[in-house]
Amino acid sequence: QVQVVESGGGLVQAGGSLRLSCVASGTIFSINTMGWYRQAPGKQRELVAAITSGGITNYANSVKGRFTISGDSALTTVNLQMNSLKPEDTAVYYCKLFGRGSRYSNVMDYWGKGTLVTVSS
Repeated sequence: QVQVVESGGGLVQAGGSLRLSCVASGTIFSINTMGWYRQAPGKQRELVAAITSGGITNYANSVKGRFTISGDSALTTVNLQMNSLKPEDTAVYYCKLFGRGSRYSNVMDYWGKGTLVTVSS
């Protein structure tokens, strides 16, 4: 069974920084991609940043130049460094693992429960 757990959320003033961490554990056969998503009240969940097993990163236009995603070689720990935070970054941030729980399972999404980031103006 795959577990994905986020940490590091909190309250920060506009212009400040936060570092989110995501740890994947349990029975993991392979990880294709780890991603950070966010969902603000009344809005759809959106991709913030992602990193592939090959180290390729992808960012939403709204966070480019401010956020940095990084991970260990196995991608079982992935961090999201968030700088120059804005009130519009306020959301619940979710970590998602896209991979296989076993050799015989399909590639699928495994989600964490999220961590709240609040940016005050």
